[in-house]
Amino acid sequence: MGIGSRRALTSAAAATVLLCFGTVGTAAAEEGPAGDTAGSADRTTDINDRQGWEDEIDQPINEREPRRCEGPQTWYEFSSKRSYHVPSWWNGTKYKDGPGGTMSVSVTKSGSIALEVAGSGEYSAGAILAKAKATISVKVTGTVSVTTGHTYTHEIKRDKYGHLQYGSWGYKVHWKRYRSVGNGCGAPHEIGHGSATLPTKETGWKYWETKS
Repeated sequence: MGIGSRRALTSAAAATVLLCFGTVGTAAAEEGPAGDTAGSADRTTDINDRQGWEDEIDQPINEREPRRCEGPQTWYEFSSKRSYHVPSWWNGTKYKDGPGGTMSVSVTKSGSIALEVAGSGEYSAGAILAKAKATISVKVTGTVSVTTGHTYTHEIKRDKYGHLQYGSWGYKVHWKRYRSVGNGCGAPHEIGHGSATLPTKETGWKYWETKS
């Protein structure tokens, strides 16, 4: 059967995504280390068709802890997280076939999947990444490289169409940034909030079926 690819991510769009590592605002003391923002190919683990791994809804996180009166400071907190397959939206990484039969696919074009941060107010993508490494998963990374290969075969149910999308088994989170004032004993002020999509070094094919 023929295999058709869909949806391309242009090199210009990819460059735009990578620009999200710029820092907005101040508070250098809370910024994460500059290194280890990319997952090298030899450290990437290929895991295919992780059925039931993705969360359908956000999972709340309650990580608030009493803070000591240490004067003015800023920090980040995550309010929710969701296990999420971060797709690699360029040609040669998404396929559809059917009805029925067998799909045999492979990554035909290399690229990279990058951290994406959206929000308002003051925030730093690097600090959010460092926070996620410490509280969500040590496997979270700023950029993970995708090389050609990663061949995978999957049976399609009769009268169904199969879909295979390559990507990173990562996370989506919602974050907030706070600042304490005065002696730090009072209620903190929210100075930023938003969401982030976090890839990990675990990559692979996600499979699903549709009627058409």
